[in-house]
Amino acid sequence: MQLNGIHHITAITADAQANIDFYCLLLGLRLVKQTVNQDDPGAYHLFYADERGSPGADLTFFAYPHAARGSAGAGMVHRICWRLKSAAALDFWERRLRDHGTPCAREQERLRFSDPEGLEHELAPSSSDDEPLPAKAPDIPAECALQGFDGVRAYSADPPASAALLAEALGFSGGPERYRLRGPSRSAFYVYDPPPATPARPGAGTVHHIAFAAQGAEHEAWRDRVIAAGARPTPVIDRFYFRSIYFREPSGVLFELATIGPGFAVDEDPEHLGEHLSLPPFLEARRAQIEASLPPLRNPRVAPSPAR
Repeated sequence: MQLNGIHHITAITADAQANIDFYCLLLGLRLVKQTVNQDDPGAYHLFYADERGSPGADLTFFAYPHAARGSAGAGMVHRICWRLKSAAALDFWERRLRDHGTPCAREQERLRFSDPEGLEHELAPSSSDDEPLPAKAPDIPAECALQGFDGVRAYSADPPASAALLAEALGFSGGPERYRLRGPSRSAFYVYDPPPATPARPGAGTVHHIAFAAQGAEHEAWRDRVIAAGARPTPVIDRFYFRSIYFREPSGVLFELATIGPGFAVDEDPEHLGEHLSLPPFLEARRAQIEASLPPLRNPRVAPSPAR
């Protein structure tokens, strides 16, 4: 069995519309699903990705309007790293971010910046032969589009404590601070950094969990392997768009193993992903109540957007 790189990364926002505007209008990602947190249906769950909503490019957010600003600490992913097609694309992104009032820092062939709530990102050219996963935006040249995830950086006070689970159970290579996960068609890195002195504070602008991609037929076997390694996974949970198990690795980072499919087109035309509120079947009977509790959102692909 092999995990096929990163499936998705989920973070928290306190402002759903500002979040859409940043990730769609500035970063050029496609809003591929407007749905709700299935464990808390009064909150939006927004999914951004490439044009197809592919695992490997899927950044999602739980939207809690009253969430306080968080800060990453030990046991949390603190930086999301994206692939670019070439070093020349860094020049485009440095200009674009600065022109739109987003501070950024360039170090050789890496560009770091944060979203309006403090979630940190890094762009770098990639030599990977994985299939590129670009979105299409009218004001971003195709050769400069984000190409999917390259990996993440997390904080850990004791990286060796995670070695057995990551290397022996989940199939990561390397360690104990830097790992590589290579699957049949996608790869990603997972790196530990020393944590800051301040304690972790989950909230807006922080990562909630990271999911790795698994084949559906192997899901129960992965759960058994995780249990044998000493972790405590949830039962398999049907999320309608994929199935999931969750557990914390020893550093404290919340992991998910999510199946590849059925995917976001299971209830929407691929040409119109993310244009309307989608609900899993078990919540459909509550649609009127759920819609009444959620603020309206503007999708830049289907509604006029403010000029940037």
